[in-house]
Amino acid sequence: MFQHAVDRLAPLFEPEQIYVVTRQDQSALLSSQVPELPSSNFINEPVGRGTAPAIGLAAIHLPQRDPEAIMAVLTADHFIADQKRFSQALEAASSVAREGHLVTLGIKPTSSSTAFGYIEQGQSVGVVYDLRVFRVENFIEKPKMNVARNMVADGKYSWNSGMFVWRVDRILEEFEDQMPELYAQLLEVKAALGKPESREVLAHVWDQVAEQTIDYGVMEHAKDAVVIPIDIGWTDVGSWASLSELLPRDQDGNTFVGPYEEIDTHNTLVFGGKRLIATIGVKDIVIVDSEDALLICAKKREQEVRQMVDLLKANGENEWL
Repeated sequence: MFQHAVDRLAPLFEPEQIYVVTRQDQSALLSSQVPELPSSNFINEPVGRGTAPAIGLAAIHLPQRDPEAIMAVLTADHFIADQKRFSQALEAASSVAREGHLVTLGIKPTSSSTAFGYIEQGQSVGVVYDLRVFRVENFIEKPKMNVARNMVADGKYSWNSGMFVWRVDRILEEFEDQMPELYAQLLEVKAALGKPESREVLAHVWDQVAEQTIDYGVMEHAKDAVVIPIDIGWTDVGSWASLSELLPRDQDGNTFVGPYEEIDTHNTLVFGGKRLIATIGVKDIVIVDSEDALLICAKKREQEVRQMVDLLKANGENEWL
């Protein structure tokens, strides 16, 4: 998916314009998958601290190349079917961002999902390349089903895709205003860029950085935030159930990856490795077999995998993550 995320930017960007923010321990692997990107375009976090610090870290690097840079924040775990429309949306967002707006790309809902956050559209501010642009009225965290149904029926809510476009100077202004502690830490890292001690400074500063998302840290109270609702065949592959929707299924709704045998199995995802996985008389479950751990969960509860991750962390069992 990382390779696809880079490939779909090719119509709009030269390789030198594509930067990757990742954890230091993943950088070499990711770089080997996209040899067309300069290794210097990999911005390595010592540890992950959430989307706000990651975006801030990228933002302090870009002005060295272009002080007037426009920055698109795009994630690597999204599937996008209509890449042409996606490119058009980025061009429109860039045009809007050039005027000083903080642009978020909203996804037109296809269901009353409780797995995503929502963006409430406010007053229309115009049309760019046949795409409507609205002021952001409100961000709503993952709602309960009855609330999600009402929002989708209302028609003025988009799913929050987590994709943003803005001028670098504008997002840094918002960091300074809304997250002053992080902004000061970013300036400390920026002052060391290009110097022999840069990695040491980054490691020291990042050890003190608080974990935060860009939504909570900046966007919920940002000045001049706008949303462009788009329909691009988008899927957030943030769960095993969403992955099963993209992979081929048999006549019983099953998806099997790896060696398997089944009897009377329905609507089940099996994601295996070297071992044979055999299922008998089961339905609506997810089975994921890795080298050192086995996950089995009901499909309707697959969002709770994050809770299991949190439980393992709380119990100090990080070796299984």
